[in-house]
Amino acid sequence: MGLRITRRGVVVALVAVLVAGGLAAAIGTRIAKKAQEGKDAGKGAPVTLEFGPADLAVVEASALARFLPVSGTMQPVRQATVKAKVSGDVRQITVREGDTVAAGQLLVRVDTADLDARLIERQGQLESAKAQLALAEKTLATNQKLLKQNFISQNAFDNAESSRNVSRGSVMSAEAQVRLAQNALKDAVATAPLTGIVAKRHVQQGEKVAFDTPLVTVVDLTEIELIALVPAVDIPELKPGMSVELTVDGFGDRRFVGRIERISPATEPGTRAIHVFVGIPNPDRTLRGGMFATGRIALAPGAPVLSLPAAAVRSEGGQTFVWAIEDGKLVRRMVVTGRRDEESGRVEIKTALAPTLKVLAARFENLKEGAPALVKAADNAPPKAGAAPVPAAS
Repeated sequence: MGLRITRRGVVVALVAVLVAGGLAAAIGTRIAKKAQEGKDAGKGAPVTLEFGPADLAVVEASALARFLPVSGTMQPVRQATVKAKVSGDVRQITVREGDTVAAGQLLVRVDTADLDARLIERQGQLESAKAQLALAEKTLATNQKLLKQNFISQNAFDNAESSRNVSRGSVMSAEAQVRLAQNALKDAVATAPLTGIVAKRHVQQGEKVAFDTPLVTVVDLTEIELIALVPAVDIPELKPGMSVELTVDGFGDRRFVGRIERISPATEPGTRAIHVFVGIPNPDRTLRGGMFATGRIALAPGAPVLSLPAAAVRSEGGQTFVWAIEDGKLVRRMVVTGRRDEESGRVEIKTALAPTLKVLAARFENLKEGAPALVKAADNAPPKAGAAPVPAAS
């Protein structure tokens, strides 16, 4: 029996194929949609952050180290300006700025032509006075013999004795004048009063100088002194001998150590500050006068205050805060800080925080407030499924 295909049968078959294809496409789309929804749901699931005991801290009462900042300009402890003791023309200058000189070394010589002439004049006057004294003494001796023989009166003898005394005074005066002229010759030669370095040469060769004109300034750089202004309210905590740690502009991270040598007895006019003088040994002469230095003076620790590790305190946008774990979630607590102890790495916390509040003691990145968080047991138990530690910032 043969197969006979009619037009109606073909239409029915095509409709059946289209219906089956539509159902298959709908089922596939629904399955793909559910799969994507499952992926999206897994992707948005919150991750529980785990922290170990070493990552946490609580506020504790501790005595923080206290430091008083100081700053000022440094000056050599010993320096001297050599001045002219006589007037005249500068005949010789043996040094320039930066030269090293020894105590007693020749610095400046003033022309001595006039001084030499004056000395000769004074010496002549002395010889004349001595001659007059010799004549007066001879006359007195003669008159003394004549008086014994009653050839002269007592009045004539007294006059001869008075003349001898006047001549003796003239000799003494002339001797003093000679010594003054000799000293003037010595003063024409200026020498270094101390061993050091020439800081400034005030005159040039051939220049005429008057009495008390500055010639050369010499400084001794083996010991430098920092002159710092300190508020008067802080002076009671300072005393001579206290150590001072300093940094000097131009020397990078190099540290210099000095000590308080003197404290001024009064405040500076117009201020409420007092000068404190800090001596700094400078055997290698690397420090120079006029350099600016900053430093700090270690004070006695104060009363214990509530504090946290400095790494736990963060600042962003002008706000200071800490991250903490509370009721299984991360919370951000605003805090007000006080003194900072660089030695112990702790910061005073003036905001009242619960003593049991667990604060993140290290810096972590990508933290969000309200994120699930928990503290791992101290025995380092393996983390739960789905938990991931937050990497610490470098």
